[in-house]
Amino acid sequence: MSLKTLLAATAALSLAAPALAEIEIKDAYARAAMPNAKAGAAFMHIVNTGTEDDRLVGAASGIAGKTELHTHIDDGNGIMKMVHVEEGFPIPAGGMHMLKRGGDHVMFMGLKGPMNDGENVTVTLRFEKAGDVTVEIPIDLQRKEGEMKMDGH
Repeated sequence: MSLKTLLAATAALSLAAPALAEIEIKDAYARAAMPNAKAGAAFMHIVNTGTEDDRLVGAASGIAGKTELHTHIDDGNGIMKMVHVEEGFPIPAGGMHMLKRGGDHVMFMGLKGPMNDGENVTVTLRFEKAGDVTVEIPIDLQRKEGEMKMDGH
């Protein structure tokens, strides 16, 4: 078998192989605390329907100067502090990871304009194995903490 034939066969097999980490984004929404806020955040359920663990390692959006993965931690004195999570968030095979207010979330810093209720923000989520997943996230300034939308958006 020639090298060219072997490479072609390998390429065909790799294209035919199913993705082992398959990511679905559910119940996503974004918000800012005030109309003229300089920062905002996005929250969602990240579901891995695949057979291999994955990890959310980054995010990008044109809405802000910087987009990062953040969480809240107790500083030891009972005060919650927001920190950048450089290593990202694990998404187990067959499981999910919830990005929620007061916990893990996508943080938009240096907003380039207002986050208007009812509009959408485009966010690209970067996963170690699933690659880039781009989602349109509705801005919902009315949503209460812990409230879920039942229509799956």
